[in-house]
Amino acid sequence: MSQIKAEMRLPTQELREDIPFYTKVLGMRMDSIYPADDPQVAVFSGHGLRVRIEKGAPEAPGTLRILTDDPDGFAGGARRLEAPNGTIVEIAPLNAPLYLPPTAHSFVVRRLADQAPWVIGRAGMHYRDLIPDRLGGSIIASHIRIPDGGPVPDMVHYHTVGFQLIFCYRGWVDLVYEDQGDPFRLYAGNCVIQPPEIRHKVLFASDNIEVIEIGVPAEHVTTIDHDMVLPNGPANPDRVFQGQKFVHHRADDAIWKPFRLAGFSARDTLIAENTGNVAGVHVVRPDGHPTSWSTHSGDILFTFVMQGAMTLEGEGRDPHDLAPGDAFVIPPGMSVRYGAPSDDLELLEVSLPGVFETAQRGHL
Repeated sequence: MSQIKAEMRLPTQELREDIPFYTKVLGMRMDSIYPADDPQVAVFSGHGLRVRIEKGAPEAPGTLRILTDDPDGFAGGARRLEAPNGTIVEIAPLNAPLYLPPTAHSFVVRRLADQAPWVIGRAGMHYRDLIPDRLGGSIIASHIRIPDGGPVPDMVHYHTVGFQLIFCYRGWVDLVYEDQGDPFRLYAGNCVIQPPEIRHKVLFASDNIEVIEIGVPAEHVTTIDHDMVLPNGPANPDRVFQGQKFVHHRADDAIWKPFRLAGFSARDTLIAENTGNVAGVHVVRPDGHPTSWSTHSGDILFTFVMQGAMTLEGEGRDPHDLAPGDAFVIPPGMSVRYGAPSDDLELLEVSLPGVFETAQRGHL
């Protein structure tokens, strides 16, 4: 079997000055150097990288990033160095802590009829942004669709997140998760939460599958795991991933109870209970009783209209007539009313935290 190696070429003007930097400061190994009487090229390897330093090479010096679990103990604790050949070296934590930006609260209404663009994203899936300003980077809400069903070209991967929800809006999709046993089918009306860094893979989708995906924060890293094979075993469904448990909520098993808002009932997905109150997810429908004005104390309150119609009223604002595919965000302290709900109205509400205070006044 043939061997293949790859290396990155970087320029230099004086190779003798680079040798001690790459070997002693960066801790790399010099693998070759030539010609012996007047060296023009040296090859160094280390930290998963192979670098060819070549005198007079035409490329720009570039930037190397070295990720380590002990940045303070590497290169004397420096975070940015410049090699004699001009290459910038950045030293960063191997596993950077998750940054959750403060929420930039705003009132958001996103209509499907406004023809927001669909963007082709990971694994060929189509994405539609439901919160364009992303509340200062604190959350991303995506309406995702796969027009043509069949096998999904996905790989085992995980996300570095604080919270992530997948709600099947239409169709179905086959999924497999780390420590959760065999692959299963997620049907319309059901949802899962993907705890931080749980390995998973999308296997197969029905035609015209649509899901709502919520991620906190908005920008988070997706990492491919080339080593794990799913399903893995033995199953460990009670495993806790960074304080959260995997949840597969099934609509058929749910119990409807009075909702936090008068005039509505809801089925609780038990996500607040299994995330330590990081987030809560409810499916909401009218119960035939009068609705009221309300305010809430939560940090983020996102709602997606799955079916039916309603009028979203906010004090001092024009009312918004909403239809399936529309979404809205209500900031804390803002007084709103869910007016004129149709009998078939069904909402998906996602809140952070899961439990918060709601104050109501003035029935219709």
